Amino acid sequence: MTSTPNRTAGLAAILFATAIVATNLVVVPAGLPRTGADTGTVTTFFATHGSAVGLSVALGPVAWVAAVLFGAGVVTALRGRVAAHGLMWALAGFGGLLLQNATFTGVVALRLALTATAGEAAPVLWPLHDALFTLNGTFLALALVGLTIAGRSAGLLRRWHATLGFTAALLLVGSATLAAAIVRHEGPLGLLGLAGWILWVVWLVAYGVALLRDDGRDQRSALAA
Repeated sequence: MTSTPNRTAGLAAILFATAIVATNLVVVPAGLPRTGADTGTVTTFFATHGSAVGLSVALGPVAWVAAVLFGAGVVTALRGRVAAHGLMWALAGFGGLLLQNATFTGVVALRLALTATAGEAAPVLWPLHDALFTLNGTFLALALVGLTIAGRSAGLLRRWHATLGFTAALLLVGSATLAAAIVRHEGPLGLLGLAGWILWVVWLVAYGVALLRDDGRDQRSALAA
């Protein structure tokens, strides 16, 4: 069966979500320090958990490729189904995915650098890591808002799904706005970004399922014709 943009984008969304969850399942149980953690904790972690960090980094390229395929697939699938305004939001959402790819490449590179220096560079590199990690919420929010508006305009997303996307975007952009306070020290404000990220993952999987279902409807319509 020939793959359609809907099918490609849907599978890519689910793969993207799976890859980023798998990355966290590797490093979080190992004790990855939270945003704003003290230098001693960071140094100890990267000096003793190089293998876990290396494994999580290996999953990064999979996630980034899947993110691009997801965004490009959505734009292609919705083109012709939405007005110019809807297409603009789809492109804005795709741009958000590209920007988050670039930003998170920096986050992962800093983790590798910390591993290579056995955590000795933590006083300099960890605050930069935390700043990029937190500010990345801006680009995730852009992806959420853009692709949600476009998907809703095309009748692809249900109201609950759109509400989920906007809520996640609000939490993530709120976290990015408070980045200066979050990076300064470990505290409850970091939970804003965590909550937004969890909703982001659910939104991604649900978007993938919606695209696959839409592809199924298109296939049945084609057979009926």
